[in-house]
Amino acid sequence: MNIAIIPARGGSKRIKGKNIRNFAGKPLIAYSIEAALKAAVFDDIVVSTDSEEIAAIAEKYGASYVIRRPASLADDFTGTAPVVCHAIDSYQDDKGQVDNVCCIYATAPFLSATYLKEGLSRLNDNPDMHFAFSVTTFPFPIQRAIRLHGKGVLPFDASKMATRSQDLTESFHDAGQFYWGKASVWLTDKPMFAPTSIPVILPRHLVQDIDTPEDWERAELMYRAYIKTE
Repeated sequence: MNIAIIPARGGSKRIKGKNIRNFAGKPLIAYSIEAALKAAVFDDIVVSTDSEEIAAIAEKYGASYVIRRPASLADDFTGTAPVVCHAIDSYQDDKGQVDNVCCIYATAPFLSATYLKEGLSRLNDNPDMHFAFSVTTFPFPIQRAIRLHGKGVLPFDASKMATRSQDLTESFHDAGQFYWGKASVWLTDKPMFAPTSIPVILPRHLVQDIDTPEDWERAELMYRAYIKTE
């Protein structure tokens, strides 16, 4: 059995009501639910939330199972893993054993069913691996990053500043869209960012964090440019 778990609490501070705010015509969480439905690999699409409004909107757009998250897991400091583990335990207590779990963020309007299916396929094809999650490349060599210092700047690594870009190792970062893992592994403390995780590489134009109003504006512009016109 495969399930998607979408964590979606109601107390967003920087962007009020972020998870259900209108994004290019639909509540933001709707895009994650619809991509999961389109992938057609999930027995249930689970939403973990502390908000009745989010629960109702999630069900309207196709979520098949809602877990009411306790207040202790709905503050500003709780990470994703404890929320996913609570949802797995709650779901299994009600509906039985789960094999694979995909945590999908509610703030992923560029999420693609194609990459969701790729993540599951690659996890199943590599039984010695624990997780498979979305990554993308940095647009600039991180080895040549600089930081502000007084009125000027300093390099993080002065030895790399004269190195040609093509001679530096390409760097990737978490794309913040989805995280496949065996249910049994989710319920342990095994690290996500480890050699036992499979990278599912996304193009940069399909990746945008949405944490600030500026992020939101950029994401909507990108969505209209790259997705809605297709």
